[in-house]
Amino acid sequence: MASASVSQSHETIAAPTVSSGQRSENKVKKVQGWQGHATLFGLAGSSNMCAAAITNPVNVVKVRMQLDGALSSTMERQYPGFFKSMIRIGREEGVKGLWRGTGAALLREASYSSIRMGLYEPLKHTIAGHDSAHSPLWIKVAAGSLAGTIGSAIANPTDVVMIRMQAPVAGTSVPGATTHWHYRGPFEAFGTIARTEGLRGLYRGVGPTMQRAAILNAAQIPSYDHIKYTLLKCNVMHEGIACHLVSSMTAGLVTAVVMSPIDLIKTRIMQQAIQVGGKAGVLYSSTLDCFWKTLRSEGPLGLYKGFIPVWMRIGPHTIITFFFYEQFRKALGIRPF
Repeated sequence: MASASVSQSHETIAAPTVSSGQRSENKVKKVQGWQGHATLFGLAGSSNMCAAAITNPVNVVKVRMQLDGALSSTMERQYPGFFKSMIRIGREEGVKGLWRGTGAALLREASYSSIRMGLYEPLKHTIAGHDSAHSPLWIKVAAGSLAGTIGSAIANPTDVVMIRMQAPVAGTSVPGATTHWHYRGPFEAFGTIARTEGLRGLYRGVGPTMQRAAILNAAQIPSYDHIKYTLLKCNVMHEGIACHLVSSMTAGLVTAVVMSPIDLIKTRIMQQAIQVGGKAGVLYSSTLDCFWKTLRSEGPLGLYKGFIPVWMRIGPHTIITFFFYEQFRKALGIRPF
């Protein structure tokens, strides 16, 4: 009984021998205990860092479009479309402008994504029990949502720094955006925010960040997991790169549609300052305040400002992340996701 219990508790990180493109129950390697979970966390963070490094320019454009013309439906927009915005940033700030905040983005993935993805499987097994391989979708959604919430709560300061470093530069006139941030690097940004705005500054927007992470993780990882499981169960596809790509592309679209409004709200709240020099200077007091103000001033489509770059970022980001994650697991002899 003890042997069976150990075998089940480490099902997540036991590698199968794959024959004829399908999973086998023959375990090639076990990585047990805290070392096994630490390995999953490390692979999760590394996979997301690879994706963030490649998609950073898209995220810069997304942030600019989400901040542009906040609470105005008539003002001329400085970043009116994805490609026009990319060209403008390149023309005004050079190629470096499209890679602003890359260091902060990598720090964010190393902390936040290591937790949100690394915790998913242990939480799913905990909730589902011994039959986690055939767990229903709601269990996967619950595990993903909880893992995302925990990861974002811990890593919120890295999100604040990334968004501020990717926001419009000083001297740029973008209505609704604070453009006086100027940090030479992520660690200087951490120090400056802590010194001038205190701990509250580093945890600006932690509420919408946790809400966004809960929605993103409830959509992205479970949809990949469930789509892949369904494809394999129905013998539509076999375990391998093609199945990984189809599952991740579908998961990316689902995630973009679900999370775009909360992502916009999070961006706008994080980019504004805490009270500085006796002046409040904040447009939004909470997630709901930002939601209703945006809806009243910009209409329903205002909540989907920057949707194209959200999709163009989260889609490739999802594909690249799961591609690397599956390949890293395979290289180490760990069971496919």
